[in-house]
Amino acid sequence: MRHKKGRSLFSLNYVFASFFGAAMVAGAFFYYNYEFSRYKFFDFNKTVFYQKESLFHPDREKYIVLIYSSNKTNATKLAKNFKNEKKILAIDLYQKRFNQEDSIIHITAGMNTLLQVVQKFNIYSVPSVFSIIKFKDGVYKQDSKITILK
Repeated sequence: MRHKKGRSLFSLNYVFASFFGAAMVAGAFFYYNYEFSRYKFFDFNKTVFYQKESLFHPDREKYIVLIYSSNKTNATKLAKNFKNEKKILAIDLYQKRFNQEDSIIHITAGMNTLLQVVQKFNIYSVPSVFSIIKFKDGVYKQDSKITILK
């Protein structure tokens, strides 16, 4: 079948254009999936954290998560490094239970839970910090890269 001006309807340009378009759509899909899967999720419905005398239940849209050891550093001093409108969830790997402060909610958990958190978020050094944002009820998504504080 010939088109006007002597071109074939299925010329090489049409084939390359459709292949290029399909490649662009596939590339965008895989990039989006990669970016989405790069960050991890916190499921507070399945993971139990303790405050001073009670269980922790998140009630805000955003938190900064500070993973530290109270045996080495003080969460209050570390919190001065990042003044923010978000509450700070200070997860103590040394498992001490402190009273809540103005901008800091001190939480801890059993050793198995703490190891799962460290492994899931690939924490290699403490103190480390990252932010989380509410994804759905009780589930929070990591919203930033992990930063090691010095």
